[in-house]
Amino acid sequence: MATFPLGVHGRRLLAGLLLLLVLLLVAWRHARRADAPAPLQVAPISPARRSPSAPRPRMLIVDVAGAVRRPGLVRLREGARVADAVAHAGGLARGAVRAGVNLAAPLADGQQVLVPDGGAAGPAGAAGSVAGSAAPTAPTAPVSLSSATAEQLDALPGVGPVTAQKIVAYREQHGAFRTVDELDAIPGIGPARIADLQGLVVP
Repeated sequence: MATFPLGVHGRRLLAGLLLLLVLLLVAWRHARRADAPAPLQVAPISPARRSPSAPRPRMLIVDVAGAVRRPGLVRLREGARVADAVAHAGGLARGAVRAGVNLAAPLADGQQVLVPDGGAAGPAGAAGSVAGSAAPTAPTAPVSLSSATAEQLDALPGVGPVTAQKIVAYREQHGAFRTVDELDAIPGIGPARIADLQGLVVP
């Protein structure tokens, strides 16, 4: 293929065209970078905080007594049942009368759950209360609340070993009984039980 030598003006023209081409290429690349969108900045999302006004579950304090492994006060959430209170007290003790307490009954703050043992009567309507049909035979002479032994008190109708021990503990703390109506201060003994004991006990 034949070639034609370029003169001085031709070489200058060719060099100028090459330089112009380079400048155009550089300007085009710069323009593309300027038109590229800036990276999107996303602020981190802080974790959701619990509203300070959200109500907290109410707590109940219940006294569990009687035939349980660890009698005493237990703290439970509102809506708990007698079964929850018994479980927190270590469960039923040996000799506990399972049918004598309603484990499904709801609890209230300040309530006492009294689980009867084998010396108490059979099932009753309220949790921890004891019926008198299965109690030992009542003594023929009135029993002195201030001097009777726990066994003598246990023989009274509707008074089981647990309640008898409470009567003894009460008089050891407060002294001799002045009236039979003082029994109302003992947990588990109410006006109906006192009425049943009228004529069978004396202060």
